[in-house]
Amino acid sequence: MLREAQTRRERLVLRVLLVPTLFWLIIFFMVPLLVIFVYSFMTRQVPVGIDFPLHLGNYIRFADILYIKIFWRSFVIALLTTAICLLMGYPLAFWMSRQPAKVRNTLLLLLMIPFWTNFVVRTYALKFFLFRQGIMNNVLTGIGLIDEPLLVMYTPTAVVIGLVYGWVVEMILPLYACMADLDNSLLEAAQDLYASRFKVFWRVILPLTLPGIAAGSILVFVPALGAYITPDLLGGSKTAMIGNIIADQFGASADWAFGSALSFVLMAIMLVGTLLYFRILRGDSSV
Repeated sequence: MLREAQTRRERLVLRVLLVPTLFWLIIFFMVPLLVIFVYSFMTRQVPVGIDFPLHLGNYIRFADILYIKIFWRSFVIALLTTAICLLMGYPLAFWMSRQPAKVRNTLLLLLMIPFWTNFVVRTYALKFFLFRQGIMNNVLTGIGLIDEPLLVMYTPTAVVIGLVYGWVVEMILPLYACMADLDNSLLEAAQDLYASRFKVFWRVILPLTLPGIAAGSILVFVPALGAYITPDLLGGSKTAMIGNIIADQFGASADWAFGSALSFVLMAIMLVGTLLYFRILRGDSSV
């Protein structure tokens, strides 16, 4: 009886502690999400506003070839960004995880210091770096690697560079956390069994670090797919992504209903893609 009473008290205390979190999620997440969901079925009013009747036209409108192309461009850029961040972050995270504890802490601090600056400020700094007369072109022409300045700004290349710069740390940190817990005895055992370095990586290290790869890929791919600031500042109108189109619907176009529908389509695609990614990663083919 005492044990049951203690268990009930613990459950009651846990529920009480969850109240602030649940309140925050409901008021600042669920309610706005529900409002946007209702908006997505409403009708645009000219010049500004929405009203009844409810209909599916906003979702049908997404099938227009223009929006399909923009979404495909966003998907490709986000996928490329994720791949580059993984190729850059994986070896760096592994090298950091093999260092002594004091060195690792210093490296983590050095890695994170630049990202304590506001994201918009860092994007503007990168913009000045990539300009035709920016630091990059001045250095490359100064050392004779190129004769004419590279036209990087306002291209998909600039957007990918900006997204990689902005989100690579989100790839490195989960990879590092996963690799720091690797059991060195497993690596030593594989080497004692005459496994080559490639086999040690492929058969031991890679499978054990898949959770870090999954976490880092999601943390990079999702914000990159819905990016707004980076393509707006570095890509211009010709490299607009789906995030820019959504922002425009709530801003200059004043079409809140269609903007809400685009937001929900994007969230649905992200959710389905994330679930499929984790299922494939686990080798789970069940539905």
